Amino acid sequence: MTVIHANCRVQFTAEDVAFVIKTLGRQPNDGASLVALLTDADTRDAVLDDPALVRALLEQRGCLRVSHHFYFYVLVRHVLRQSGLDDRALADYVAEVLTEFSREERTGCAVPGQPQPLKYYFEMLAALQTADDLTTFCVQAHIGNHSLFLSGVFPERIRQRAERRGFPSMRYYEEIGRASFRAISGHRLAQRYELSPIYDLLSQRFERARLALNELADRIFCLGDPEVPLHQLFK
Repeated sequence: MTVIHANCRVQFTAEDVAFVIKTLGRQPNDGASLVALLTDADTRDAVLDDPALVRALLEQRGCLRVSHHFYFYVLVRHVLRQSGLDDRALADYVAEVLTEFSREERTGCAVPGQPQPLKYYFEMLAALQTADDLTTFCVQAHIGNHSLFLSGVFPERIRQRAERRGFPSMRYYEEIGRASFRAISGHRLAQRYELSPIYDLLSQRFERARLALNELADRIFCLGDPEVPLHQLFK
């Protein structure tokens, strides 16, 4: 069981730095200055908020030579800020959620004693009945994260399935996501991993975060299209 942390910004690569320099550098010696700014946490965050990075990521054609961590952090931070969610730790966390769930094998919930990862929420909720403290925390975190991912990235898919096949509605995903984050916001492990404020904020602002991701998915067609693998964005 893996706990998702708010740590996108500490996982940037040399190619990410090169992308920043190429995008924001205007003079030959700007590269060294930008590298220095990116090594300091405070100035790094100011650099990453530059709108030119957002435009470059959205407008560049073909595969991007940046990491998933960089790509999602810059874009998630942008849409969350536009939605009034200006907490950088929240953007870091949500970006890491997208990074993790962009891998198909990560969408299932691995539970000790279960031969295969659980795919459905009713299975995860049933597993909570006999789970220990650690498993309970991880399963509830997974439900919250996965509901945010699905409702944020694939809203039309949820609506169509709900209308045509009787699958859970958007309201269901919002409620189960909000409840899951609320349930673990005060957990000892949330406090240990410094995730309590993030879980609490998501429990209160789940719909707003979801709508921000909807906007992002609308602007990145292949991200919101299940027929186009997300990894094809990168090289």
